[in-house]
Amino acid sequence: MKKFLALFAVTLFLSSCSEYQKALKSEDVAVKFVSATKMYEAKKYNKAIRLFEQIAPAYKGKPQAERMFYMYSQALYKTKQYYLAGYQFENFAASYPKSEKMEEASFLGAKCFTELSPVYSLDQTDTYKAIDKLQNFIDAYPNSQNLAEANVLVKNLREKLEKKAFENAKIYNNISDHKAAMVAFDNFLINFPGTIYKEKALYFKLDSAYQLAINSVPSKMEERLKNAKQAYVTLLKYKADTQYKAKADEMLARIDKDLQQFSK
Repeated sequence: MKKFLALFAVTLFLSSCSEYQKALKSEDVAVKFVSATKMYEAKKYNKAIRLFEQIAPAYKGKPQAERMFYMYSQALYKTKQYYLAGYQFENFAASYPKSEKMEEASFLGAKCFTELSPVYSLDQTDTYKAIDKLQNFIDAYPNSQNLAEANVLVKNLREKLEKKAFENAKIYNNISDHKAAMVAFDNFLINFPGTIYKEKALYFKLDSAYQLAINSVPSKMEERLKNAKQAYVTLLKYKADTQYKAKADEMLARIDKDLQQFSK
């Protein structure tokens, strides 16, 4: 019995392969559609994609086009071809606005850009696109079953942008471009008022203001020392028991000492 089942499975497999090869070579788009559908339903997505690619131009405007383009989009998504999948889902949504798959296609099209969003240190063009497209989905489908996931995805993407902005500001501090660092941290705190990096940003702004002040020419030192002292006050006002208090207090002692020369 086992041998029979094994033989049957092999025969079925060879038959399937033979059918697929014939469909690839066939000039009949209907034959290709049937075979592509079978490949898709069998989760043989790469094979299905090859056939969908062949028949897509011919199926535009046909009754089966909606189903075909939905399967094509899904096959691309399942094989993680996110650029192509995103394009096909968006094209599907634009072409079939009354489709029962419209909401799903809109969500997955937006999600494709989420998958394309790179690590925070790289260019974030696709991250911004993903946020825009997910927000459009959220606005269009406020009662969607995908709403919770869409909101989580947006939150994660924004946190990535937040981390990038913070790390970019830190770079100026690390390379001792303290003027640029202070501006960058100010902009960061304006753009991300509820950031989890607020304590660190306030400390590094203080550090930059301090370094700029103590290394200034005499004509600019007083004003910069006062700015550094204000940065200290802002940090301690935000968090009195900041993890940076010991270092901040050392800076304050030096600031107050250097300011004494201007009070005479």
